[in-house]
Amino acid sequence: MFARIIKPTSLPRIIPSSSLSPPRCLIQQHYNQHILTARFITSAAKMTSPVVIPRAERVAHFEQDVWSIFTPLALECQAVNLGQGFMNFSPPDFVIEAARDAVTRNDCNQYSHPKGRPRLRNALAKSYSPLFNRTLDAETEVVVTAGANEGIFSIFAGYLDQGSEVILMEPFFDQYISNITMNGGVPVYCPIRPAGDSTKDMSASEWKIDIKELESKITPRSKIIVLNTPHNPIGKVFSREELEEIGALATKHNLLIISDEVYDRLYFDPMKHQRIATLDGLWERTITVGSGGKTFGTTGWRIGWLIGPKALVEPALAAHTRIVFCVNSPLQEAVAVGFEQADERGFFGSQIKAYEHKREKLLNVFRELGLPCTIPEGSYFILVNTDKIQVPEDYKFPDLLWKRPKDFRTCYWLTKEIGVCAIPPTEFYSKPNQVLAENFARFAFCKTDETLDAAAERLLKLKAYIK
Repeated sequence: MFARIIKPTSLPRIIPSSSLSPPRCLIQQHYNQHILTARFITSAAKMTSPVVIPRAERVAHFEQDVWSIFTPLALECQAVNLGQGFMNFSPPDFVIEAARDAVTRNDCNQYSHPKGRPRLRNALAKSYSPLFNRTLDAETEVVVTAGANEGIFSIFAGYLDQGSEVILMEPFFDQYISNITMNGGVPVYCPIRPAGDSTKDMSASEWKIDIKELESKITPRSKIIVLNTPHNPIGKVFSREELEEIGALATKHNLLIISDEVYDRLYFDPMKHQRIATLDGLWERTITVGSGGKTFGTTGWRIGWLIGPKALVEPALAAHTRIVFCVNSPLQEAVAVGFEQADERGFFGSQIKAYEHKREKLLNVFRELGLPCTIPEGSYFILVNTDKIQVPEDYKFPDLLWKRPKDFRTCYWLTKEIGVCAIPPTEFYSKPNQVLAENFARFAFCKTDETLDAAAERLLKLKAYIK
């Protein structure tokens, strides 16, 4: 590039200087010198090693995540992707129309208040007040975040000191770990175990947390306990009794409760979603996290929210303001319209029925195959026991998969050879407890009926591999 810039247009080639008249010879000598210098610089650049700037320890320990392995693999193999929990159907028309309208209004295309647009905060307060058995203050008890994940990150940023411990029930949303460690915290794990017979179909309610084991994880450094209900990936909706036991521990040890309730509008009859913040004395120590992506099928919009007492949400708001300052304005407006119209349109009830239909469609395939399932009470995932599947012993797997638990290889083979992508759930466990999940695979049913039918057709090829 350097040689191209300085090259005189009248001198298309290098000419021996002795053949030139003195004035032109000087010009050519100058040109030749620059050509040689440019070539030297180019050659030296090729010999120079890449610059390596040491990365921060907070990210240096991250392993390649499950999504960067299986999402590209599904595309490469043209597999039916039942792995990542995104919808492949459109959000409701009235929400889409609200988004179209919002981007045409200048006030919706400028900065919003860090707390969130007033219209959305008011819509959330109105929708959730009866669900929390209290009148929520839209000004002080609701904060709009850039998706539920940023909301959780902001809570950790607002509360964790170096070495503070966070109690997690595993399996857990994998982003919890980086959200904790990047804010100086230490994750501490307690598994939810199947109390029933996982070699047969079982209800998600049969996965239980041992409350004594949970309490044994609490130390003087413990600051937060994270609850996820309805649960991903188990599909468990925690009972009132279980929530009371967890709440009693939080009260006894003065812990903040983060209640991750992003699937709060997706629970199936006869289950009812119970909110831990509604139990006696627990509103005062609970921040509840919600998601517009899960509620209205708009995962790419990144609209989430935090609900809790003013004193609890203020530190999270302070962090949120420094992390993103504010959330995109037009899509906040669209989600606000979604809540304003959802009840009159009967949207939440019809959405539950649609998901129940999708759940049964996928469950029926595994029943035909004789593969035991955990039947979800909420969310849109099914855990399938894959122990009966006989992957050929001589199958060639990439080297990186031999460093991961068995379920990574099972899901890789399912994607490559059966043509259906699922997610290995050991990704949602601490390393010592990954053995608890290596005979499972997680399938998402937040897909069109056509996609689920295509997956069913391919999954039936498993009959030849089931012992």
